[in-house]
Amino acid sequence: MPATRPTPTARGPVVSAEAVTKVIGEVTLLPPTSLRAESGQVLVVQGRNGIGKTTLLRILAGVLEPTSGSALIDGQAADERDRRQRGRVAALIGAPAAYRDLTLADHLTLVDATWGREAASCEERVDAALAQVGIGELGGRFPHELSSGQTQLFRLALALFRPSDLLILDEPEQRLDTDKRELIERLLAARRDDGTTLVVACHDPDLTAAIADQVLDLGWEPAAESSRGPDE
Repeated sequence: MPATRPTPTARGPVVSAEAVTKVIGEVTLLPPTSLRAESGQVLVVQGRNGIGKTTLLRILAGVLEPTSGSALIDGQAADERDRRQRGRVAALIGAPAAYRDLTLADHLTLVDATWGREAASCEERVDAALAQVGIGELGGRFPHELSSGQTQLFRLALALFRPSDLLILDEPEQRLDTDKRELIERLLAARRDDGTTLVVACHDPDLTAAIADQVLDLGWEPAAESSRGPDE
């Protein structure tokens, strides 16, 4: 990680959690967890499978309500129903909706139109978004025609394409080879340096070392195997 960074062009929100938990019945999906990430910082969340990483990211993205504690975006409760927050937060947590009869370019065009961008330059933006993740030649393909790694890159393109200054990504490196992981490393570092706040669950030590300003290790041990969450 460089000693100095470029002057950011945007200012991402402060993301924080204070003793946030998620419990369903007798099953603990997430024990009390606290964190804070500032604008232009990357917080990497680590931990074994089933430890609660995805649950935490869902809470921070405002798509899952915590059982107790608070998750805040610039001091406001994280809530995807808040229109202002939806304009700031882009998340890749699980598989996004995809349509068999729309090409990759069609999907990005739909996102572009949803956010009211200039129609005349839409094709240029779509081509650039696919090219930056290394699948520029696949714009005319359908999602079901992609390999596993190409599918992951398409999902990342969707998350990176929409307007946001907070990125929440669940294992963006999964199913990618070394070259593509290095590409994602550069893209995430560029967003960080532009002022975006990032919270990233990650298993890759090299990617973590390259981008992380903070590392949160969810190292708790469940009382029994049944305490693993269904989303993990």
